[in-house]
Amino acid sequence: MSKIEEFEELRPLLFSIAYRILGSVGEAEDAVQETWLRYDASATRPASAKAFLSTAVTRISIDVLRSARVRRERYVGPWFPEPLLSDPYQDPARSAELADSVSMAALLLLERLSPAERAVFLLREVFGFGFDEIGSAVGRSEAACRQLLVRARRHMEAGRPRFAADRQEQRELATRFFDALKDGDVGRLRHLLAADVQLAGDGGGKTPQLANAVMGAENVARVLGAVFPRLALVDVAFEQREVNAQPGAVFRDREGKVLYTLVLDVLDGRIQNIRTVANPDKLGHLGPVADAWAVDRELKQARRRSN
Repeated sequence: MSKIEEFEELRPLLFSIAYRILGSVGEAEDAVQETWLRYDASATRPASAKAFLSTAVTRISIDVLRSARVRRERYVGPWFPEPLLSDPYQDPARSAELADSVSMAALLLLERLSPAERAVFLLREVFGFGFDEIGSAVGRSEAACRQLLVRARRHMEAGRPRFAADRQEQRELATRFFDALKDGDVGRLRHLLAADVQLAGDGGGKTPQLANAVMGAENVARVLGAVFPRLALVDVAFEQREVNAQPGAVFRDREGKVLYTLVLDVLDGRIQNIRTVANPDKLGHLGPVADAWAVDRELKQARRRSN
C-alpha cells in the first residue's frame, strides 16, 4: 500500500481526533493536511502508519489548541464548537464513546482541560489507544499520562449530567419541540423545557443576536415563541438534523444558504440547553452561508408591515 493510500484510509480517524481536540472543523482539516505533509516528507516508512499519523495529528492539534485558547478568551460572546453534521470515523465497538465525545456538551467540558489532559482523555477513553501510544503522542511518560487521565476524568465526570436521555427519547422530544417551535406555541414549548433551561447563541459578534443568554422555562419559551414563527415571514426554514450527535436543526434562508444551527441537550425528559451557532466563520463547511444581516433587515421590514 502506498503512503497516500495508507493516509487516506486513516484520514477519518485523524480528523476525528483533531476535531475533538480543537472543536473546529477548519482547524482540524488543517491539522490533518499538515500531518500528511509531515508523513509524505518523512524519509523512512514507520513500522505503524496509524501510530505515526495519530501521534503527528495529536501533537499538531495540541500546538494549535494552545494558540486557539488565547483567541477564545477574547471571543465576543459565548464560544461554541463548530457544528458537525457527521463524524467520518466509525467504529462499532466504540460508537457510544464516539457519539458522546462529539456532543456540544462534551466538547464544552473538554474546554476545561489542559491541552495535554484533553488529548490523553480522548485518545484513551474515546479512541481506545494504549498508554504507550498516548505517551508517544503527547510526549509524556506512561505514568504521567495515567495521572493526566485521572485528572481529566475527574473534571469530565464532575460536569456530566447523571442521567442522560437515550437516543430514542431525545429524538421524540426533539420532534415535539420543533413542532411547537414552528407553531410558536409557548405553552407546549414551556412544557418541554427544564425549569432551569438555558438558551444561548454563538454569533462571534458577526451576526444579529438571535437572543441574548436567556434562562428559565418561562423566559426561554416566550423568546422562542416570539422569534421563530416570525422567521417564516421571510421564508427561513429549518431541517431537523443530528448536529454533533445530538438532536438539532439547520436553519436556511429562502435560497437554501445556512443561517445557523441549533442543538438541544436533553436530560430527565426535558430540554436542558439550547445552543445556536450563527457565526458565519463556523458555518462555511456546511455549505454557502446566508447574509444574516440582510435576513434581519428583511425581518424587521416584515414586522413593520404586519403591525
